[in-house]
Amino acid sequence: MYIITGVDGNFGGKVAQEILKEVSGDQLIFTSPALERIDQAKIERWKQQGVSIRAADYSNTDIMTEAFRGGKRLFLLSAMTVGEVRQQQHRNAIDAAKAAGIEHITYTSFLGADRPDTFQVVTIDHRATERYLQQSGLLWNTLRDNLYLENYLVAFAAIAFKDRKWHTSAGEGTAAFVARDDCARVAVALLLGKGEPDTGYDVTGGELISVHDICNMVAKRSGIPLEYDAMSDDDLFAYYDSLGVPRKATGDFSRSPYPWCSEDIVTNEAGVREGTMRVVSNVVERFTGRKPLTARDLLDKAAVTWPKS
Repeated sequence: MYIITGVDGNFGGKVAQEILKEVSGDQLIFTSPALERIDQAKIERWKQQGVSIRAADYSNTDIMTEAFRGGKRLFLLSAMTVGEVRQQQHRNAIDAAKAAGIEHITYTSFLGADRPDTFQVVTIDHRATERYLQQSGLLWNTLRDNLYLENYLVAFAAIAFKDRKWHTSAGEGTAAFVARDDCARVAVALLLGKGEPDTGYDVTGGELISVHDICNMVAKRSGIPLEYDAMSDDDLFAYYDSLGVPRKATGDFSRSPYPWCSEDIVTNEAGVREGTMRVVSNVVERFTGRKPLTARDLLDKAAVTWPKS
């Protein structure tokens, strides 16, 4: 039995969609901390295919242990709240997996979690989780994903359109940004046992591009001129303060246009600027049999969310 966590979200939902192409529903358990956030028609379709749907919250080890029972291989989607909260939630999930008899965990980590030169705040959580997983006694694989193209083409583009400026501290640095769908397909391959045991994989796009390049693509495709505003990290923090984005993941998100804290965003942009995301791997093609999607490949789909010129 295979378990997919976080099926209420974009990534977990895509993994659920992809694994149903490979495995019959009666071999699958889908979990979510908030089943009410999932379209009920989708849940019914899953049930009709034989999928078991269970509630599982990373903050409750006992509930997770029961939700994970009967499974052998677990896809562990990383939690949202950056910092110690997330680290504890991941420890809870790994402990629950052990208690439930899980044999293998496929975990969504982050590019550079295994390297000492990375400074993004997000790598702290993933480095700690990878270490805990490696010490758990369970078999494992980790996907060390680069930054998602969709975040730039949809979420960051949406804010840029408001004042027609793309605010960033990434400068002219380049990165192998990756499509979320490619990462989901790699996750399924690893969950099905196609990777080497106890191995982490850098999951990246196939080309190095800059945030400036993405800004120009969005402007050209939308017909809306966008100024590329290369800022310092301090100025970018101040900009996000003005939007109501909290600096810490435990802050107030009631006015924030993003689900991410600015400490997360700004340190990732700095990572692009400083070159820590300039890693190009063949992992997507190796495990999916297709070349990685590019920013240009995703423009039409992203454009549906943009304002009209």
